[in-house]
Amino acid sequence: MNRSYDDPKRIYISVKQKFWISHVAAGLWMLFSIGVSMPWLQDFARFVTLPAAILIIAGISYIPGYMNAFMIVSLLLDRQPPLPEGSPEWPVTVLIACHNEERGIRTTLAYLAEQEYAGPMKVIVIDNNSSDLTTERAKAAGRELGLDLLVIEEKTPGKNHALNTALNLVETDLMITLDADTLLHKLAVKHIVSRMESAPPDICAVAGAVLVRNSRHNFWAKLQEWDYFLGIASIKRLQGMFQGTLVAQGAFSLYKTDAVRAVEGWPDAIGEDIVLTWKFLARRWRVYFEPLAVAFTDVPESFRHLVRQRSRWARGMIEALKMLKPWNQPSIYAKYLTGCNLLMPYLDLVYTFCWLPGLVLAFFGIFWIVGPATLLVLPLTFIQNFILYRYQSQVFRSLNLRIRKNLFGFIAYVLLYQMVMSPVSVYGYVQEALQRKRIWK
Repeated sequence: MNRSYDDPKRIYISVKQKFWISHVAAGLWMLFSIGVSMPWLQDFARFVTLPAAILIIAGISYIPGYMNAFMIVSLLLDRQPPLPEGSPEWPVTVLIACHNEERGIRTTLAYLAEQEYAGPMKVIVIDNNSSDLTTERAKAAGRELGLDLLVIEEKTPGKNHALNTALNLVETDLMITLDADTLLHKLAVKHIVSRMESAPPDICAVAGAVLVRNSRHNFWAKLQEWDYFLGIASIKRLQGMFQGTLVAQGAFSLYKTDAVRAVEGWPDAIGEDIVLTWKFLARRWRVYFEPLAVAFTDVPESFRHLVRQRSRWARGMIEALKMLKPWNQPSIYAKYLTGCNLLMPYLDLVYTFCWLPGLVLAFFGIFWIVGPATLLVLPLTFIQNFILYRYQSQVFRSLNLRIRKNLFGFIAYVLLYQMVMSPVSVYGYVQEALQRKRIWK
């Protein structure tokens, strides 16, 4: 009998089997939800017609419940392969695209200088049309820290232009993209390169785990800490398990240089990293996620900047869907994972224009939209977050990190976060439909 790689007593379950087991479990949960919700559906249909009631309740309860159940079962079945022993020595180039980063670029470079990585590491800082002293501060930091550093300037605004200019100068087989406000754990480069070193030949990129650095500052930062720590991490783990991480994010990811060149570099898109990753998947290449390769980034601290960032993410997803259709993806896993994004505008619209007004009505005793069946999603949400919390706690302990105490942020994240994010995403969809001007930062 086949056994898993990490426990000789555990029965081996293939990725394909995990995929279908998770779907069967999610389907059974959705059937249970439909059965429980029939009285609610019939009552609601008297006010809005049966087709409209089904459309609304499916967006509020059935589909989110299915997705959450699929994720929970998948995460319970997931067994992350251990990293190989020893330290990789592959030469790597780190690309840092900057726009007006004079205040923080030295700190970012200092954390790079402290990496416990045995191989040669070259750093290219690309000053993308800055109006401050980014170039001068980066050069001075490079000399002081003893880095193999090259600073170049790219006058054409746009992160894709900055990265593509640097791509022409990369001479190593592997390269890392790093945001100028992102700090790497001292083992981050070692772990992310180790994952690539042990991966099959068709793995072309590895996404790192990006967490929040400035979570102590205010309410909005505290809220986002749990989104990065639990929400985004759970999605990355799910996608990585099925060998199709959908975003090798520009904030911190490792790429095979030839793979990026083969798809002609970063595209002219507001979600350039999303489109780049989907192009990889369209070529039957796979993308991994390494939870032990940890980086810490600054998140928006004002509601205005949060709206700008998340609406940009929503626009990036729509751009990717327009450029690369999910049904054209060669892998069944990539079809499903990218196809889920087709449902996101519908779910966000229903949540914004039906669930939120329904929540207000429920306070007045009118349960047309928000009723008892909607509570079926909550247990899955808490179970999912508990599973991820336990897993992330293990990751942190292995890296000698501590989870910050942020109970208020956690409660706000579970109860309020979607109330903010769905309307913001809808705003992003509208911006993309109207082809509003793109803003990098």
